[in-house]
Amino acid sequence: MSDSKLNLPPRTTKPRAKGLTILIDNGVPAGYFSDLISTYAQFIDFVKFGWGTSIVSGCLEEKIDCLRNHQVQFFFGGTLFEKFLLQGKLKDYFDFCRKHGCQYIEISNGTVKLSNKDKASIIADFANEFSVFSEVGYKDSGKSLELHPAQWVEYILEDLEAGAFMVITEARESGTSGICKQNGELRNELIEALLRAGIDVNRLIFEAPNKWLQSYFIKRFGTNVNLANIPFGDVVALETLRLGLRSDTLYIFEASASGEGK
Repeated sequence: MSDSKLNLPPRTTKPRAKGLTILIDNGVPAGYFSDLISTYAQFIDFVKFGWGTSIVSGCLEEKIDCLRNHQVQFFFGGTLFEKFLLQGKLKDYFDFCRKHGCQYIEISNGTVKLSNKDKASIIADFANEFSVFSEVGYKDSGKSLELHPAQWVEYILEDLEAGAFMVITEARESGTSGICKQNGELRNELIEALLRAGIDVNRLIFEAPNKWLQSYFIKRFGTNVNLANIPFGDVVALETLRLGLRSDTLYIFEASASGEGK
């Protein structure tokens, strides 16, 4: 970061335990992928290969090599796990992840019929070999709205107890499900319920695919909130939001530019 003499909120540095930025690769070209990762790796902690794009991408290994060369971690989208599960091929999913040298995986039940108890059991199995991101919430917006905040709390705690090291709150790449209503509005009562339950916000990752959600979570939880489903084109824009260098967050860190620890 340039020495501008500005007072900016302290930002965690890699390898980060909080303040994670997780990009979603929806199949961007390999050249663009490589250019962006090599230029901005300091701002990027993980790339998620969205849903099943890793299956049809002809440049997956090239992208993984790029990430390794720039100390950026990766994992495959939870929908890919669900496809293997749907076909009764979890052992093959183990093998698929091993083949690609995965250290991290995502386990979800956003689409398939899988109780959270059974999902937690699978998390426990995979956690013996991988660091597991679990995901809570459904892809279907109507079904998600029926999931009471108390159930969100129950499921998050159950996943953490099973061995997930962090839990992702569903919002989809469109920001219209899970923690959001179908019209994109945030379910504020759900966020408040998670906080009242005493869940460590540093163990949560909020999917925030658009500027509005990114700004909200930064204003609510500070510079070093964990954010996922970030489009490739938002890397620098998000970092400026985190540092109060964009209109949406310009004033929020002025009272104390050193109020957050690393």
